[in-house]
Amino acid sequence: MEINLSNYDNKDIIKILREWTELTQKEFAESIGLKERTIRSYEAGDTIYNINTLRKISKVHKIKIIFEKK
Repeated sequence: MEINLSNYDNKDIIKILREWTELTQKEFAESIGLKERTIRSYEAGDTIYNINTLRKISKVHKIKIIFEKK
């Protein structure tokens, strides 16, 4: 999968990536070493994830993430 982050709102990106992996919030969180509540918070837009989180998702789930300046 290839995803261009500039096409989505921050709160939607983690959910899109998780749904693509077909994992629950809990399974997805565990796969990248986070807690389920953290993933829920990202998806709700209550917390902003950092670049290291995206790198971990990319590496673990073999997803190519493209960063583009608008």
